[in-house]
Amino acid sequence: MSQALHPMLNIAIKAARAAGAIINRASLDIERLQVTAKSHNDFVTEVDQAAEQAIIDTILEAYPGHGILAEESGRSQGAKHSEYVWIIDPLDGTTNFIHGFPVYAVSIALAYRGQVQQAVVYDPTRNDLFYASKGKGAYLNDRRIRVSKRTRMLESLIGTGFPFRKGDNFQRYMKMFEEVMVQCAGLRRPGAASLDLCYVAAGYLDGFFETGLSPWDVAAGSLMITEAGGLVGNFTGEPDFLYQREILAGSPRIYGQLVKTLAPYTRVIAETAAAAEGEPGESGKAPRGGRAGRDAVQAGGAVDATDVDAHDAALEALKAATAAPQPEAEPAAPKRTRITASAKAAELASGLGDGSSTPNQASRGRDDAPF
Repeated sequence: MSQALHPMLNIAIKAARAAGAIINRASLDIERLQVTAKSHNDFVTEVDQAAEQAIIDTILEAYPGHGILAEESGRSQGAKHSEYVWIIDPLDGTTNFIHGFPVYAVSIALAYRGQVQQAVVYDPTRNDLFYASKGKGAYLNDRRIRVSKRTRMLESLIGTGFPFRKGDNFQRYMKMFEEVMVQCAGLRRPGAASLDLCYVAAGYLDGFFETGLSPWDVAAGSLMITEAGGLVGNFTGEPDFLYQREILAGSPRIYGQLVKTLAPYTRVIAETAAAAEGEPGESGKAPRGGRAGRDAVQAGGAVDATDVDAHDAALEALKAATAAPQPEAEPAAPKRTRITASAKAAELASGLGDGSSTPNQASRGRDDAPF
């Protein structure tokens, strides 16, 4: 690599390559793998666990005082209250991997005080290494990458991820799918969100959207996007997406057009507007007050009970555990909030605060993707 890399980024690259070597060896004889179903359509193998441990060992050897947030082991390793937190997905695209479909990756991000500063996504099947440091640009195998220059949705290729677990609101997703599909040149669903985001950063895709993702699925890829000149946020266009279970990314012009299409389907609502209209939410649905609520109902995008469950509470607690700061709301805009079970979140947060539980155990809900 020609440019000098940040020492922490070098450690991330070393860890990603170590995990990639484990994955490549295992891919030579997939039939021998022991596969366990964590939940419906959510799988884990001993390769996930071995790759994750290799990453954690590499990181903690260099930075023993740093925190760890990993998909399989949660926060059970590393310092519990460090300002530095490594967010790790050892094998993003496990379902692809166990079927021999060569689209999966290792994803590693380093957050400092809740802001992602370093990121690596490694595709072991192609030996493609995506990496970025905040303020230093995004790269693929030592080549600077940029988002595409397309400005028209009709010419754009958009990536997505399908709902795939029992209880997912598939009808809601199909309405989103239909609206985006008729506006663009095509939709693609490779099955590994970290790579999808990197493909947006590299200009292969012009945009990407998905629901039900966890922080380890999107942390590294989100930095690739911004460092490549793109935009990333939730469906309303705000930068608060890491714990929202919805993400939208793209080149600036395409991102703006996708926001207009997907905003009615957001899980973020104008709670103050709902309260002002005095319309209590239906059982298992987002309150219908305010423009965002009305638009969601009119578009068939109301969030049903399968989306608003204890998984939200767990993610809220996990967010508190990783100390990710919240962006301040615009003064003129109504206050926005997540749809969460706040009382349960508080209870979970108290448990996570002393390290008594691991967030992935609490947060693996029905629509949390393994990709």
